[in-house]
Amino acid sequence: MHTLFFFGVVVVILIYTVSLYNSLVSVKHAVAKAWANIDVLLKQRHDELPKLVEVCKQYKQFEQSTLQKVIEARSQVQVAREQQDIPALGQAEGMLRAGLGSIFAVAEAYPDLKANENFMQLQNRISSLENAIADRREFYNESVNINNVQIEVFPASVIAKLFAFEEKPLLVFSAGEKADVDIKQLFN
Repeated sequence: MHTLFFFGVVVVILIYTVSLYNSLVSVKHAVAKAWANIDVLLKQRHDELPKLVEVCKQYKQFEQSTLQKVIEARSQVQVAREQQDIPALGQAEGMLRAGLGSIFAVAEAYPDLKANENFMQLQNRISSLENAIADRREFYNESVNINNVQIEVFPASVIAKLFAFEEKPLLVFSAGEKADVDIKQLFN
């Protein structure tokens, strides 16, 4: 009788352990999937930015320093994206978004540029991608949060440590991205 009870307890513990392990695997793959969804959008935006810069360069007097900042930030985003360096990506994204905000704000001073059909299409496309990235970033951070909580709570923490499940970093944009664009400074 005791042997049967002991065997039953071992089977229940084994089933529970397998269930915890499978749950951790599911959460880990959810984080990877969320990252892949962001990566697709970052790549699409990466491909659109040179077109925007080229349209702006057609207007000789357009602020070159603003374009240069966007080009540099685009390059930093690309490197961070390829290396999946989430903290560096967040910082580079902040710089890129600030640069794009500056381009769109400065474009207001160039009626010909503002009326350019290519510029308008690119502005709409990039703005649409920015919104989609923001949505996916929220989903990614939620997936990371679930992953990080799962690997810290007991008894899943034991399984997580045993099978080397790792905490994932949140995708946080820099403070500069959240700041308002100083329109007065752009026109001086």
